[in-house]
Amino acid sequence: MGPQMVSLGFGQELVFLLVLKVGVAASLAALLVRSATFRRVLYTEGRTGELKVRLLLFLTLPLAISVMLRLVGYPFADLMLEGSFLLGLLGGRVVGVLGGAIISLPALFNHEWLATPAAAAAGLFAGLIRQAIPVKEDVWKFGPFLFLSIPRRIWELVRRAEPQWELLPLTACAVLELGRITLGYVGQGHWLFFLDPRDPWALLLVVLATVMTVAVPIKIWNNTRIEMNLAEHQQLLLKARMDALTSQINPHFLFNTLNTVSSLIRHDPDMARVVLVKLSNILRRLLRKHETFVPLREELSFIDDYLDIEVARYGRENLHIVKEIEEQTLDHFVPSMLLQPIVENSIKHGLAPRLEGGEIHIRTRQQANRLIIEVEDNGVGIPADRLDRLAAQGIGISNVHERLKLLYGDEFRMQIESHPGRGTRIRIEVPELVSSLPTAE
Repeated sequence: MGPQMVSLGFGQELVFLLVLKVGVAASLAALLVRSATFRRVLYTEGRTGELKVRLLLFLTLPLAISVMLRLVGYPFADLMLEGSFLLGLLGGRVVGVLGGAIISLPALFNHEWLATPAAAAAGLFAGLIRQAIPVKEDVWKFGPFLFLSIPRRIWELVRRAEPQWELLPLTACAVLELGRITLGYVGQGHWLFFLDPRDPWALLLVVLATVMTVAVPIKIWNNTRIEMNLAEHQQLLLKARMDALTSQINPHFLFNTLNTVSSLIRHDPDMARVVLVKLSNILRRLLRKHETFVPLREELSFIDDYLDIEVARYGRENLHIVKEIEEQTLDHFVPSMLLQPIVENSIKHGLAPRLEGGEIHIRTRQQANRLIIEVEDNGVGIPADRLDRLAAQGIGISNVHERLKLLYGDEFRMQIESHPGRGTRIRIEVPELVSSLPTAE
């Protein structure tokens, strides 16, 4: 067995070796964070015993392999000390000590007797640092360029007497590397592997590489954590905006429906009772758990109740409904309350001024993995100067357009064609969704 050390002076060979070492750490971090299970384990504070075991399983195996690679001739691959420190910093004292001991086993079997004590001590040291940091969020602030702010942070420490917790892991990494080199010299290179710097500049690079090997994975994982938090916040914002938009529709719709009931009570109490039954069906849906998507079949059933109310109000001779529905489209999912604002807009602004002979055509069809929905009336139409602003004004059409934009992004199309005196056609095209979708509660 030869000496377990690599003697290097300041030069290209040392720089190349240290860059490779940091690159191995970064690649391993990037590979692990692709796993959703690893992300859940990594970003959970206050881990249970099971999650701590999972964290050990995720990290100790690849880190032990890195030690084995060093034993077969790749010194840049050894991440024993840095990996043990990472485990302690992220998982605590117990995880750090156990992880360090497991990672060091290949070196111990190679008769490097100080490997296990050194790795376990690194994990324990990092775990104590984690315990000392009052706000665990500060652990994620340890980045690869933190050393550039050392003078400013020291000045803040002196001037305001504010602890600079971010400097604690950085200082600990430097101390641990100096301790490894010292132990390596004590064992004369036989009991512990280390990079032997032959001059002060080489020593500085070795210490810097150790700091970077710990800081780069934390930076990679923190960036992913921030992206996940942003995505979660965007989902919450989307839900809040959807709820706000839906709340615009419901009072508007109910107000008009109650006016219909009020007008019927005066001259046709029996019809008013029928309308109230239809209204109760509508209220039952509105008051139950809010759904973002519903099957088209359910949306059309809702529209039927609404149209029955409007037919009762205007009379069958003044409002005729024609539906051309392709059977295969009924199981497609569409945004809840998609059609009601459009149909209401057709009746209120298109057909009501005609007083008689009003027709609404509702068509659905499937075309090239897209669902196409059309609502067409033969009403008074929309003036050309108002048509271009319709999707951005009012409650009904603008609400539908905004909800479609929120849910589908650029994947939807909404076209409005109108001819004054001849009617209006609204055509909506959305991606085909036929499987069960999660609902927003």
